[in-house]
Amino acid sequence: MKKIFSILFYGMAVMLFSTACSDNPIDEDGLLITDRDECYVSNFDLAGTDHLTVKVGDVIIDNNACTINITVAYGTDLQHLYPKFSLVTDAKLEPKITGITDFSDLANPRQYTVISGSRRVRKTYTIYITVQEPV
Repeated sequence: MKKIFSILFYGMAVMLFSTACSDNPIDEDGLLITDRDECYVSNFDLAGTDHLTVKVGDVIIDNNACTINITVAYGTDLQHLYPKFSLVTDAKLEPKITGITDFSDLANPRQYTVISGSRRVRKTYTIYITVQEPV
C-alpha cells in the first residue's frame, strides 16, 4: 500500500512540474518569457582586462533618451573592455556580451538593445564614452 501511494505521489509531482513548465514559454536562448513589459538599464560599468572598473565618476543612464554616458580614466585601452549591464528583471540584452569589446571608435558609439521579459518591448541604448583629461 505504501509503495502505491509513493508511486502515485511521484507520478502526480511529475505531471504538475511538466504542465507548469508548458505554461511559460522559453525563448531561443533558453530564457523564460514572462508577462513583464518593463525594459530599462539600471546600472552600467566598463571593466578593463584586469576586470576592474575603468570609470571615473558616476555613469549617467537616461532611460527616456536611451543613452548611457560614462567617463573612463585617461590611458584606458578602449579596444579591450568588458561592458557590464544590470537590467530590469526578466529583460535580456542584444547583442550578447561574450567577452572583450572594442569601444575605441568614439565617433560611432556602440549600441545595445534591451528586450523586455515579454519580448514585446525593445529599447536600443547608445553608449557615449568620454576619456578623462590627463592630469
